[in-house]
Amino acid sequence: MKFFTIRYFLSISLAAIFSFTGTVYSMETESAEVKIARAITAGHPGITDKATIMDVDGTVLRQGSNGWTCLPGIGLIPGDKHPMCNDEVWMKWMKAAAEGKPFSTDVVGLSYMLAGDALVNNDNPAATDPNDGGVWVQEGPHLMVLFPTEDAIAALPRDPFVGGHYVMWDKTPMVHMMIPLAAKSK
Repeated sequence: MKFFTIRYFLSISLAAIFSFTGTVYSMETESAEVKIARAITAGHPGITDKATIMDVDGTVLRQGSNGWTCLPGIGLIPGDKHPMCNDEVWMKWMKAAAEGKPFSTDVVGLSYMLAGDALVNNDNPAATDPNDGGVWVQEGPHLMVLFPTEDAIAALPRDPFVGGHYVMWDKTPMVHMMIPLAAKSK
């Protein structure tokens, strides 16, 4: 039953995320060079220089050798142009989320989004209306961290405006810690 609940939640969440894209961009007309140039803005050169660059559809644009994968947009949000660089744990998380399958890890996972992120509801990944009274946040440069257990983040704030790291999507299968690297305004 728990698997069904998680799978159902992820399916609903992803459908909502797919429908909330703001301006729709066509990345199909962009060259591989443009996509690679955008993807590498997500991380620092120590990661991006040897990272695999993968298009949001899974096409490898450049083979890497360091276990990192950078994308020109968030593959879970069609048309998104916010690049991210993920370690192997985050890539497994992205695959599980896209397939509506449960995810677990025994190690910490890390994702860089140094070019910023889309406007999202901090509590509900399925939310699509920024005027719904929820806590909406659009981060500038940040890191995202996955943990093997939720105990590791139990004492962290859930408010993205307290000034520092916080938990996003608490009490969902998509829970993770956000580490902003720049100040934001409310």
